[in-house]
Amino acid sequence: MSKKEEIYNKDYQNRMNRYYDEFKWLYMELYQDQYAAFHDLCDDLHAYFQARETDLKERDCERSADPQWYRGNDMLGMMLYVDAFAKDLNGVREKIPYFKSCGVNYIHLMPLLDSPEEKNDGGYAVSDFRRVKPELGTMEDLKRLAEECHEQDISLCLDFVMNHTSEEHEWARRAKAGERVSEPLFFL
Repeated sequence: MSKKEEIYNKDYQNRMNRYYDEFKWLYMELYQDQYAAFHDLCDDLHAYFQARETDLKERDCERSADPQWYRGNDMLGMMLYVDAFAKDLNGVREKIPYFKSCGVNYIHLMPLLDSPEEKNDGGYAVSDFRRVKPELGTMEDLKRLAEECHEQDISLCLDFVMNHTSEEHEWARRAKAGERVSEPLFFL
C-alpha cells in the first residue's frame, strides 16, 4: 500500500470513528437491532471507499483537514435545473467557463435522477438512484461533468432525498407486492 493510500485509509477511519456511535444509533432506531445488517453496511461503505477514485480520496482528506470548508466567504454557489439552464448535462459542462467567470465554485444540480413522467414530485420521486433522467444524459455524462468541475475547483452537489422514492422504485414495488424485509434494502 502506498503512503498516500495509508493516509486516505487513516482519514476514512478517523471520519468513521468520529461518527460511528451516532451512525449506529440512528441506524438501530430505524432498523431495530439489525446488528449484522449494520456491520454489513459498514463493510460495504468501506469497500465503496476503497473503490473510490484517488482524486476524490484526496479531496476527502483536504475537506477533513478543514471541516468548515463549505462555510468560507470564498464559496459562491449556484443552484440550477439542468434542463432549464442548459438542456442536458453536456450543456452544463459547456458552461463551466461561464461559472468560472462569475466566480461560482459550487453548483447544485436540481433533480436529475430518473423519475417517472407522472407522479414525480417535481423530479424528487426517484425511481432509480443510479440513473440520470435519459433526457438529461447518462451517468457517464454526470461523471465527466463532475471531473471537469473538479479540475476547475468547482464542487458539484446533488440531492438524495430518500423519503421521496417513487412508487416505481424497486423498493416500493417489492413492498407493494407484500415482501416483508428483515433487513434493510441497500442500494449502495
